[in-house]
Amino acid sequence: MQDNLVIVESPAKAKTIEKFLGKDYIVKSSFGHIRDLSKKDLGINIDDGFKPVYEIPGDKKKVVDELAKLAKTKTVWLASDEDREGEAIAWHLTEVLGLPVDRTKRIVFHEITKRAILEAIEKPRTVNMDLVNAQQARRILDRLVGFELSPVLWKKVRPALSAGRVQSVAVRLIVEREREIIAFRSTPYFRVVAQFYPAGDADRTLFKAELSSRFETAAEAEAFLRSSAGAEFTVSKAEEKPAQRYPAPPFTTSTLQQEAGRKLGMSVSQTMSVAQHLYEQGLITYMRTDSVNLSQQALAQCKEEITKLYGEKYSSWHNYKTKTKGAQEAHEAIRPSYIDRQTIEGTPAEKKLYDLIWKRTVASQMVCAELDRTTITIDISGSEHQFVAQGEVIRFDGFLRLYSESTDDDQAAESGEGLLPKLTAGDRVTPAQITATERFTQAPPRYSEASLVKQMEALGIGRPSTYAPTITTIINRGYVVRQSKEGSKRSYTQMTLTGDKLTTKTLTESFGKEKNRLSPTDIGMVVNDYLEAQFGPIIDYNFTANVEKEFDRIAEGDITWEKMIGNFYGPFHKMVDSAIAMQPARTREVRILGNDPATGHVVKARIGRYGPMVEIEGAEGEKGRFASLRKGQLIESITLDEALELFALPRDLGLLDGEKLIVGLGKYGPYVRYGKSFASLARTDDPYTITYERAVELVREHKAAAAAAHTPLRTFPEDPDMLVKNGRYGAYIAYKGKNYRLPRGTKPETLTLDDCLKIVSESKK
Repeated sequence: MQDNLVIVESPAKAKTIEKFLGKDYIVKSSFGHIRDLSKKDLGINIDDGFKPVYEIPGDKKKVVDELAKLAKTKTVWLASDEDREGEAIAWHLTEVLGLPVDRTKRIVFHEITKRAILEAIEKPRTVNMDLVNAQQARRILDRLVGFELSPVLWKKVRPALSAGRVQSVAVRLIVEREREIIAFRSTPYFRVVAQFYPAGDADRTLFKAELSSRFETAAEAEAFLRSSAGAEFTVSKAEEKPAQRYPAPPFTTSTLQQEAGRKLGMSVSQTMSVAQHLYEQGLITYMRTDSVNLSQQALAQCKEEITKLYGEKYSSWHNYKTKTKGAQEAHEAIRPSYIDRQTIEGTPAEKKLYDLIWKRTVASQMVCAELDRTTITIDISGSEHQFVAQGEVIRFDGFLRLYSESTDDDQAAESGEGLLPKLTAGDRVTPAQITATERFTQAPPRYSEASLVKQMEALGIGRPSTYAPTITTIINRGYVVRQSKEGSKRSYTQMTLTGDKLTTKTLTESFGKEKNRLSPTDIGMVVNDYLEAQFGPIIDYNFTANVEKEFDRIAEGDITWEKMIGNFYGPFHKMVDSAIAMQPARTREVRILGNDPATGHVVKARIGRYGPMVEIEGAEGEKGRFASLRKGQLIESITLDEALELFALPRDLGLLDGEKLIVGLGKYGPYVRYGKSFASLARTDDPYTITYERAVELVREHKAAAAAAHTPLRTFPEDPDMLVKNGRYGAYIAYKGKNYRLPRGTKPETLTLDDCLKIVSESKK
């Protein structure tokens, strides 16, 4: 007899837990939250101390009825996740199922293993109302902000916009970075690198050294190279120091999202989704955590595994301490549930993420890497400049044998510059070659999802459970786009001194290539500017971080949620009232780009009814010409030349069989028009640069497809009205002015007249 009902959040988790509990337990899923703030009106009774009005969504009624029926006859164990969200789900279950909150058994575990589940059953607690109230405060505050801010945006900026407390701050970060990039002006400089070998070395063992200063102009770099011809190069200092490199701590939610982004190219939401599956299958510990702590049992298992794989000299017990303020889920870092399980079965993404977590966890308990760092400083006769050579040699690999952390620019050399020759002060060195290469200062990079999470965490904005949904929301709302950019080509100068001969050449390189970076859209920038002007304190970084601290204080029982919301709502509501009372701000900022050389009329960029656009004003009493911005272009940064290019459509490419070939941009995208027919361009075709030959190819393909569509696949002399045709979505029957679908799996070429008549008669029924 199953006397116990265990309620968890997800069916996958229920399945895993059921394996560990005996026949006395039935495990059911609530499928996440079973009730939420009412969708009618605000869902919060402001006049009654911000009392929330909860409702059970229609799609959850069946689940609730089933759980209520079971709960009447069984002992209920609430086993939702161990964070604030999970605690709130447990409390909502007590409310909806009519369970006494102070007597209902609540169990938590941060890994789905038999030991953890049975231990939790041994030590049940009750629902922690402080954690529930912290979650309620977040939900209520976010509803208040969204509900009151969004209508202001509809009135003052554009209909159908919305705002959110944390999302708007994330957009602000991305907008500010974009403006830094727009304002940035790249300047060239010259970097000088020499290839030296010890004087008198018959083997000419080369090593690299860089000039410690850079030159602003080609003339300065050239003068330096000419002065180096015939100069003497003497070692002034040679230092060799032992150094250690320490392993990174085990993963928290934030560092897992960053490293999975850098090493595996996963988005933040994809990382969390895959981690959730691994957790629910009992393969890793809970994936929403601020903690870098590992349990004593995990530490012991790591030691055992490292000793088995690499020997005892590679093992070193490290206790990492969590530095994050208000670490709300300070239980354990993300680690494999079973350290001795090096690989798993699953999807490719699950296997890769598990491998990353396993390596990071085990490497965190390995010894430091032992290095020798050498620095050689070289003086130049008759010059105040110096060359510096740096080398790094790994004497003992330690944790590097298994894993090395990536960095945001992905250019961290894992083993430094390599070995340098043994030299001492006073030794002479000879340059084989000295090269001055033109380089360019770089704009700050756009945020990737991983670097945005890192910045949000550094500013104290959001918590482990909020990073992924925040990024997903700002992309879905159209305030931010994730995009990749092809690099551009540029030329640069390189001067090389070999002996006393100086050569100069011009080379080309690609620059500015980006992959999956976050950029604001025009509407994202407009909304950000309006919110900053009218609701500055709400999207202030410090304010947002302080709100998180207030939630932490509620979770610790220091303050009540009602008091915290009350302190926030009064000033916020006044801001909303004053923003509504101000003159309509319908944001129609216009940016004048210059004049059209052909007409002399003003060219401007602005947000129009259908999005960002450019306009060439018409003569008095005449309409202007309009063109939409291309993907990746912004009102704030588009140039006059780029804007004029947009008016290049429609383009007349010439004649084909006496008909004009016109390339245009229509409601459904770019096209080639030929007479009365239209052929769509492929995704890889650019309407602004497509050639005549390619347009002809598209027209011919379109004609062939149209001809094929009009030529019946099957005809029947005994009944000329019956035709089997090839359509846009596959083969179908056309009979006496009506069309009929073919049943799945039917081969049109094998159909007889009787088969067709049967399909027609059955379709009519």
